[in-house]
Amino acid sequence: MFHHKPVEVPMPRQEQPHDHFSLMNNQRLRKAVSDLSIERDRHKNDLLEAIGELDEAKQVECECCGLIEDCTPNYIAKVKDSFSGKWVCGLCSEAVKEKLKQISTSTGTSNAEEALKSHKDFCQSYNTTTRLNPKLSLTSAMRDIAKKSFESRRFTSFVKPKSKLTRTISCDPRINLDMI
Repeated sequence: MFHHKPVEVPMPRQEQPHDHFSLMNNQRLRKAVSDLSIERDRHKNDLLEAIGELDEAKQVECECCGLIEDCTPNYIAKVKDSFSGKWVCGLCSEAVKEKLKQISTSTGTSNAEEALKSHKDFCQSYNTTTRLNPKLSLTSAMRDIAKKSFESRRFTSFVKPKSKLTRTISCDPRINLDMI
């Protein structure tokens, strides 16, 4: 005879009724996840807007020559910090740096504002003359060159210049035509 040993078959687990405490914890957890999702999305949107503003190029006009360029706000701020709060284009910034070197070697002090003002005055003069009428500007420049040349010749005619070539005793003043 066979003895059957009773086999225990697992019965499907029946849903146990939720107690009040676990139900409240579950609701709190869902609310916390929902709140975190909302906060994450809000910060993500703020961050994307800030990045968009940083990378967005803005038009800025050079204080000296009037050139308009598209630059990022970070670059604009960096240039303004270097030039007393004024924005200058790359070419003008190099000219101002050169002018600053000239001023500092002649006076022993460096004044960035003076160098910037000097270059700005030069650019304004250029824009009101040369740019408006290049032929007139060329004529004026040629006149200035001729005037300087005339003045230097007139000055040298009053002062007899020493000859750069002098003759010594050993030189023969005659030209020997047989050698040619």
